[in-house]
Amino acid sequence: MMPTTSRHLIPIARPLISDEDKRRVLEVLDSGQFVAGPRVAEFEREFAAYVGTPHAVAASSGTTALMAALRAAGIGPGDRVVTTPFSYGATASTILSCGAEPVFADIDPRTFNLDPEAAADVLRRTPGARGILVVHLYGLPCAMDRFEALAQSFGTVLIEDAAQAHGAAFQGRRAGGFGRAAAFSFYPSKNMTTGEGGMVTTGQADVADRARLFVRGGERQQYVYEAVGYNYRMTEIAAALGVGQLSRLEGWNVRRRHNAARLTAGLAGLGWLTCPSEPEGYTHVYHQYTVRVARGRARLRRHLEAEGVGTRIYYPVPIHETPLYRGRYGGSRCPEAARAAEQVLSLPVHPALGEEDVDRIVGAVRRFDPDAF
Repeated sequence: MMPTTSRHLIPIARPLISDEDKRRVLEVLDSGQFVAGPRVAEFEREFAAYVGTPHAVAASSGTTALMAALRAAGIGPGDRVVTTPFSYGATASTILSCGAEPVFADIDPRTFNLDPEAAADVLRRTPGARGILVVHLYGLPCAMDRFEALAQSFGTVLIEDAAQAHGAAFQGRRAGGFGRAAAFSFYPSKNMTTGEGGMVTTGQADVADRARLFVRGGERQQYVYEAVGYNYRMTEIAAALGVGQLSRLEGWNVRRRHNAARLTAGLAGLGWLTCPSEPEGYTHVYHQYTVRVARGRARLRRHLEAEGVGTRIYYPVPIHETPLYRGRYGGSRCPEAARAAEQVLSLPVHPALGEEDVDRIVGAVRRFDPDAF
């Protein structure tokens, strides 16, 4: 099949910025107040209300938000935190930043999320385990009823890495409202963006207070230092963009789910490809539409590139197999995470796609023959 050079490239992600978003940002620029202003406070209030928590604390990135969430939840030196090896590296590096140790447990091959049974097994074999850090990968929530039960049974704190799960829900409750603290990212590829930024959500006032101190230099009052903190504040520019983005998030998630349903229907029957699933009681918001490719993944990527379809591999190497972690940290073997890393491929699903774009993606995948050399 010849490359489709006459058509536009379908990117793996595309942020949608409206004229109203631009107007709000320009208002900030005209005001001259770029930090510690009313727009950050407004964004925190509105995001907390959206998630369904009493408190939200804005941060400079998803990574700094996760650092703040972990520290505010009480994770510190010498603690061990059970988590998934199949995620972005910040999931584990933020644990290290607390002086704690990540302990990896395997994933559920159907959902790609941390497997509750594997986590329970690791907890039983990990003296001093202090926390469980779940990741709602690709926009699908974890089995939060089981993780809440695990946290209670083992006396650990539960933290959510919700960086990819804006609007995702488990049994009607939104991601970010289960654990002692949760962290979101607003990186440009996410379901909503502030350019760069993050948010901590929590139901506990003391956790919110500690997170706020952490991202605001340890100050409540300027130059009066109460704790070790850092300048991880969100800017007024980012918050102004975030308020507008949040107002359209639900519509974008509906579109993502629509695109995902069409992709799943169009790709049905391909024996070498497995589409993502949405278990009953879960609301998947498809930050990524990630398939499993049983064979020929590298050739499929080249084929799709020639067809004008962007793809990404999230993630090609499990965290525990990268140089920083290999051989240093315990937990169980993670064969399912290793297998996923060899097979996963994300296809475009974002709300900027038109119906013709989705048809092009389906057609391009179906024209691929994994057995042709």
